[in-house]
Amino acid sequence: MRQRLENLIGFTIGATDGEVGKVKEFYFDDKTWTIRYLVVETGNWLFGRKILLAPEALLTPNWDEQIFPVNLTMEQIKSSPEIDTDMPVSRQQEMELHGYYSWNTYWGGGLMGGGMGTTGMMIQSTLPLRQAIHNEANSDGKENHEDPHLRSTDKVKGYTIQATDGEIGEVEDFIIDNQTWAIDFMEVDTGNWFPGKKVLISPNWIREINWKTSSVIVNATKEQVKNSPEYFPDHEISDSYVSNLEDYYKESVTH
Repeated sequence: MRQRLENLIGFTIGATDGEVGKVKEFYFDDKTWTIRYLVVETGNWLFGRKILLAPEALLTPNWDEQIFPVNLTMEQIKSSPEIDTDMPVSRQQEMELHGYYSWNTYWGGGLMGGGMGTTGMMIQSTLPLRQAIHNEANSDGKENHEDPHLRSTDKVKGYTIQATDGEIGEVEDFIIDNQTWAIDFMEVDTGNWFPGKKVLISPNWIREINWKTSSVIVNATKEQVKNSPEYFPDHEISDSYVSNLEDYYKESVTH
């Protein structure tokens, strides 16, 4: 099933012994276009501290009551490594977080370095955590202090969509597969260009993202995007719609 991320904002995170907080935003990996962390506001419980939780920690969601249960206690979360989510998250901080919770790593090779399975739980990485940390720290013969390729969904909203011949819209939301947490599409508002129409763009159709200019360049002309199957946010995204969309871009997109 596919979900708009906007619809998941505000979901309650429920520990095994109490309420942790509310989902505020998400971090995704710009190499594999997969959600890696939920950013959770803990409110008064932890004096407004925000925490990061990997989808691996989630149990079966309660969609009707908008609850994400997690297999963690309040004390475990309280004692977790503190990370300033208003600053870029470093790989070292991720290592500490994954080490503390015994989460699998998603970096370092294999199936997306530890990707999602069909149940929504993480597939075991081909590299144990200790080995992944060693490899990361000693790549190119020196310690690696670079930030990983984590991007805030909240910050990418509003990025300009650039067709091959000009601007065509803005990123309004993301559509994910709620089993794998992969981003299937970006929801694009073409309001200033083609009033009232929204379309979906797959990461597979993106030529590049310019993080400095906050723009997404797609392999399609303005006319091709304009004529693509229209997307209605209040409608469920059916398999037939996705099939029609993919067929359309197979014929239209220049590779």
